[in-house]
Amino acid sequence: MSAVNDTKLKSIIFLLTGLPIDGDIYFWISIPFYFIYVISIVGNSVILFIVKTDPSLHQPMYIFLSMLAITDLGLSVSTMPTILGIYLFNSREISLNACLAQLFFIHLLQCIESSVLMLMAFDRLIAIYNPLRYSAILTLPRIAKMGLVAVIRAMAIILPLPFLLKRFQYCRANFFSHSYCVHREVMKMACSDITVNIIYGLFTKLLIMGLDSLLIFLSYVMILKMVLSIASYEECLRALNTCVSHLCVVLLFYTPDISLTVMHSFEKDSSPLLQILLGYISLLLPPLMNPIVYSVKSKHLRVRVMRVFMK
Repeated sequence: MSAVNDTKLKSIIFLLTGLPIDGDIYFWISIPFYFIYVISIVGNSVILFIVKTDPSLHQPMYIFLSMLAITDLGLSVSTMPTILGIYLFNSREISLNACLAQLFFIHLLQCIESSVLMLMAFDRLIAIYNPLRYSAILTLPRIAKMGLVAVIRAMAIILPLPFLLKRFQYCRANFFSHSYCVHREVMKMACSDITVNIIYGLFTKLLIMGLDSLLIFLSYVMILKMVLSIASYEECLRALNTCVSHLCVVLLFYTPDISLTVMHSFEKDSSPLLQILLGYISLLLPPLMNPIVYSVKSKHLRVRVMRVFMK
């Protein structure tokens, strides 16, 4: 009986979809996606290379940035193959097991990225609130433990998702509205009761996005309170300027995802095209823009990036 069930699961095929436009121009649409993919991979790889090879960048802020770059590389590798497959080769089919693997890594890496952004907010808080003990508080072993906790937390939250989805029977009309697999899309294709999945999906959103964004907000409330108590206007601006890159990255990550969540709550009244575009933005924009934002704002990092490309 188990062998029969395994055969049925392996035979389930989902169909991914791209933008609702004429298929004849799909090749031209693939070009910007290809460049986004290349820039994301190169940009985050360069950040990792520079931080690893330059001892002067072995500081808490840049180590957290390396964690962010690793997560963004993972997101790019997890999403781009199916996206480019649709627009370049019209390859829409994906098996259940491959779909579950993709959604696991997408949600896992998003959870880790949210945790890293929270840790980066904590880093900025310590740097401004207690600058004299900054290096003593955020030591390399302590940062490594923080990163490990972020990964374990993400694994504990996301690991049940594929198993909750694998127990279902699926209907034949398995058309997704996106070019990649996510929990919500696969869940909708089930012919069974999905109440448990809905509740657990809401729980994961609140625990990841809700809690992390709240802690980031509280960190910046404390930072703002501390900065406003500084007498010198120049010192106040200098302190706030160290947070600009992180704030931009936080907005790039949370704004599209929260907007997409709200749109899914009012699915009947929302545009399918806008949902697809927001889906692309939420997954593709952070890996693309994060290295650029930090390279532009950090003179120390920008100089070393320029040296890499001018050799």
